[in-house]
Amino acid sequence: MIQQRLSLSSMIAAAASVVALGLPGMASAAYEHPANNEKGVIVHPEHFKSEKTREQVIAETKAAMQQGLLSYGESNFPIRTPDAAGPGKTRAQVINELRNESPAERDARLRLYYQG
Repeated sequence: MIQQRLSLSSMIAAAASVVALGLPGMASAAYEHPANNEKGVIVHPEHFKSEKTREQVIAETKAAMQQGLLSYGESNFPIRTPDAAGPGKTRAQVINELRNESPAERDARLRLYYQG
């Protein structure tokens, strides 16, 4: 029987692999943990700690939505559009403007939208 000695480099490689494989487990002390089920996660509510009340979070979210700081999908609140733009123009007004624009205005508009 031949007995092989473990080299220093193989011991270092084994320790590094143990650390690398153990890090995800240590980092999973969160609210949700990965799981092999339909949802893909298990939720542990007792791991969640919040320093704000529900009303504070709702008020902050509404303020951020009114300031336009949240993009689509970051909140369940409906998106408010600013009313500063005014009522807008009718279709007939826009068509009349396009028909009555000067050749220089038309050229500038075409260069703006068609940079081909």
